[in-house]
Amino acid sequence: MAEKAKVAVLISGSGTNMAALLYASRLPDCPYEIVLVGSNKAEAAGLRLAEAEGVPTFALPHKGMSREEHDAAMEAVVVEHGARFIALAGYMRILSEGFVERWEGRMLNIHPSLLPKYTGLHTHDRAIAAGDSHGGCTVHLVTADLDEGPVLGQVPVAILPGDNADTLAARVLFAEHQLYARCLAALVRRETSPEWLIGQVRERALALPDADETLSHGMACFGVIKGKKFAYVSNDHHGDGRVALLVKISGADEQEQLVESDPVRFYRPAYFGDGWIAMRLDLGDVDWDDVADRLRRSWLAVAPRKLAAMMDV
Repeated sequence: MAEKAKVAVLISGSGTNMAALLYASRLPDCPYEIVLVGSNKAEAAGLRLAEAEGVPTFALPHKGMSREEHDAAMEAVVVEHGARFIALAGYMRILSEGFVERWEGRMLNIHPSLLPKYTGLHTHDRAIAAGDSHGGCTVHLVTADLDEGPVLGQVPVAILPGDNADTLAARVLFAEHQLYARCLAALVRRETSPEWLIGQVRERALALPDADETLSHGMACFGVIKGKKFAYVSNDHHGDGRVALLVKISGADEQEQLVESDPVRFYRPAYFGDGWIAMRLDLGDVDWDDVADRLRRSWLAVAPRKLAAMMDV
């Protein structure tokens, strides 16, 4: 069984959504585990629940600290516990831009409305006042724009005659507890999904000048139009069970250095020789900036001089 992805949960209050994530994580087929629960409030009731369940916790009040200082201190503990994802579960702090950027695509939040409707606070009051037939909840990726990140999932909840914000919120909370664990599991699983991984490589490879895609020996293959190939994506090629990016390198010395530095991630691709390296993408911790840079360097190795001159090198 694949190693479970490590998740930190940040809370500010009772932690009911944190509890839903935690208990879901203990089901046999769940792909994630909660390794840390943190809060900006030492009195947050969710911390006591997490402690009782044997989950490491920490609290750091934000009073007297700048937003950037507080975020950096919280982040340091998250990283110390090996978390690859952060789930915000009633964490009532606006995060600094740098923190959000560093966790782009790996930090998610649950919001009590059907976004893009009703960002911010008092969502149930606003839905009722507008005469909406449904309220609900949304799980989304966190971006610098408050409550405007890509939507991962939603559940509508009917607004009943006589509802007020409290009665609607109580029913929406049931939906939140169902939705959040499913969306987190789906986000974690995609990090090892061949289709998603190949799509991420495709997006970066085809952004290079005059790049195109073909199929070669059952592999997605990227090259300069009417020219040489600069990248392949191997997906369980010859039954090896791996998803890997193959790119050009300087030669045998660089190949040997990479393999020695990280033999789990890098390997010598069969039939490609010393001028190529294979880099595994299915380990759940891809540095996509590094992938983009390797693709660019590989493209430069095969591109015609006039075309390469278009790049700022």
